[in-house]
Amino acid sequence: MDVVWMMLLLLLLFPLLMWTSSTFVFYFKKFFYVAWMMFLAILGIPLCLLKSGGRDVENMRIIRFMVRHVKYLFGLRIEVSGWEHLQTEGPYVIISNHQSSLDVLGMMEILPDRCTTIAKKELVYAGTVGLICWLSGIVFINRKKTSDAKSVMADAAKTMLDEQIRLWVFPEGTRNQNGDLLPFKKGAFHLAVQAQVPIVPVVFSSYSNFYLRKEKQFKSGIIRLKILPKIETKGLTSEDVSSLSEQSHSLMRTAFLEISDSVTQSNGPLKH
Repeated sequence: MDVVWMMLLLLLLFPLLMWTSSTFVFYFKKFFYVAWMMFLAILGIPLCLLKSGGRDVENMRIIRFMVRHVKYLFGLRIEVSGWEHLQTEGPYVIISNHQSSLDVLGMMEILPDRCTTIAKKELVYAGTVGLICWLSGIVFINRKKTSDAKSVMADAAKTMLDEQIRLWVFPEGTRNQNGDLLPFKKGAFHLAVQAQVPIVPVVFSSYSNFYLRKEKQFKSGIIRLKILPKIETKGLTSEDVSSLSEQSHSLMRTAFLEISDSVTQSNGPLKH
């Protein structure tokens, strides 16, 4: 009986807390996001096994289809410009800035066919989400061991060419919500140069108009994605990697500041 009364009390308190406490809303939305993704993975795993029989980049089609509705659950609108720059034949490397796990929503909005991503090794242990990531051909790297990461990147370059796949990489190497881009790590650029494939930069606008982790704020808002023209790597060597990284960072930072400013003007700054 006590359990019933406790449940009734929680049901009565829930709308009140959702209305009055931004901190409660933040944690509830974070919990729901993770729980919903794990539930979608439970549904997706048997579909992946039926479709491909195991680990295959083609399983990303299933994940893309299943995740695209999630933005509506959180009141998020995704606006994309530069679609034509993804109309590139053959393998290429997509690079983008990385702010939070919410990046998955924007990624699935524009993910081209035969494209998977490079992720930290720890993700493979994330329950059902880790399993479906493995089934979708995601390339896992150990960021703590540089030699292992380089070896994985070399293998990834060969796989890109042999299997004609595209790879999505976050060159900042970690989540960043400081209002600017972190310096880029060189792995994605070594990968593109080694495979002699183009780089397609994708820029996510700042989430600060709707999501602030430290301040525990999470409301509805707009995410703008800008796909920039591809950067060719044909004829480049490892000696060109640093300049290629700097060029990409400069182009993406300019776009980031531009589209982030336009989103803030549309939504207004998030009060905290």
